[in-house]
Amino acid sequence: MFRTVVRVLVVGVVGVLVVVLGSAAWIAFVSFGRVHEIADAPEAPVVIVLGSQVRDGKPMKYLSGRLDAAVALVDSGQARAILVSGDANGRSGNEIEAMTEYLVDAGIDPDVIVGDDYGLDTYDSCARASQTFGVERALVVSQGLHVSRAVALCRDAGIDTDGIDAACECNRLALLRNFGREWLARPKAILDLLSGRDPAVVTPRTESLLVPG
Repeated sequence: MFRTVVRVLVVGVVGVLVVVLGSAAWIAFVSFGRVHEIADAPEAPVVIVLGSQVRDGKPMKYLSGRLDAAVALVDSGQARAILVSGDANGRSGNEIEAMTEYLVDAGIDPDVIVGDDYGLDTYDSCARASQTFGVERALVVSQGLHVSRAVALCRDAGIDTDGIDAACECNRLALLRNFGREWLARPKAILDLLSGRDPAVVTPRTESLLVPG
């Protein structure tokens, strides 16, 4: 009985490792050569900033790092418009409102900022950028392992995407927590892609400044 339990546990652990490592390998393959520092980023009409936690209506460190990168890309002419995509009803607050205010305070023209209130996860942000906002070419900004996952998901959504690895003045515990979370998020990303599911919220296509022409 004991040997059977051990055997089942070993098989289970091996199975989990295969799924996690396999999904990580696929994402690494799809995003290979497409993750850049700001200075080396190619040009694109749109930079997508993926939402994260806010506190008291202000972006926390991960999110402020992403927004700072977007500001730098627009200021340098590497991008012309910014799509802020997150949860307007998030547990920590309205991510879209916080991101927009931060960008405007940083000197970005409000007319080049578009908000997506329903980017509830990375898959939804990418799918809605394509389906709802008509984005065909973009830079997507995040940190660490999340960048490669975002690139893979946005490319699968039909967007010619390059990723920008933004800075984050985060403590070591936060970085380790995010690292672990990203490894666990990879199998879900593969399941989302295989399912071809619609975003959690589907809204009519909008003719915005993000649509070419």
